[in-house]
Amino acid sequence: MATPIGNLGDITARALDTLRRADVVAAEDTRHTRALLGHFGIGAKLVSLHEHNERRAGEQVVAWIAEGKSVALVSDAGTPAVSDPGAGVVDAVRASGARVVPVPGASALTAAVSASGLSFEGIVFAGFLPAKGAERRSRLAALAAGPWAIALFEAPHRVKATLADLHRALGERDVVIARELTKRFESLARLPLAAAGAWIEADADRGRGEFVLLVEGRDPGPRAGAADPRAVLSALLAELPVKQAVALAAKITGARRNELYAMALEMKDL
Repeated sequence: MATPIGNLGDITARALDTLRRADVVAAEDTRHTRALLGHFGIGAKLVSLHEHNERRAGEQVVAWIAEGKSVALVSDAGTPAVSDPGAGVVDAVRASGARVVPVPGASALTAAVSASGLSFEGIVFAGFLPAKGAERRSRLAALAAGPWAIALFEAPHRVKATLADLHRALGERDVVIARELTKRFESLARLPLAAAGAWIEADADRGRGEFVLLVEGRDPGPRAGAADPRAVLSALLAELPVKQAVALAAKITGARRNELYAMALEMKDL
């Protein structure tokens, strides 16, 4: 079930009723959830369920449900299993034949989209990017290949680097930086990716808090639905040798290798 992402006023009447009726509340961080429950005068039994004990705790949740108990699953903020622990538990409960009931509520993703002003036909939710290495490069290249708007979560210590990587991979697009949504220091700004790093640096407070990044979709132009070979190749050349970058770009875009190779040599000479 969803809990507020900041402002406690965003909790739903259904969520409060669910928490009051639950025999057990399985929480990502019992200290955080205890404060939430205390605010609303709820004295439910709390147990810890986080990414390091999810499999074992999931087995216990299944056992409780088999005994006829009701279990409410919550993360620290937002919805379990959406870039938070919980998917394994839900899968185990479903596999046992028990019923899983979603209790929706506040979402940083939908809050950011609704206030972004971006228009799009489709959006890709990429969660948190891999921290570094080949997996990160591959994910960025895949995102660059699609025409859709992109939504990401990011932590404060990585946001500047992520904005720079997005600019290299996606080219000249606008980004909406949504920070601390529903909280006291909430802010939203829309600007070109090329200027995003400087915008963060201009004020120390802009680099603090939790972030949702929304990048506008690629303009397909006359080749609707096709990946932009130059954008994809540029992202790959930043991290890979020419031969590997060309081979991967050919697979992603469908462009001819000889054309991509000539383009790569031209980019290397710039």
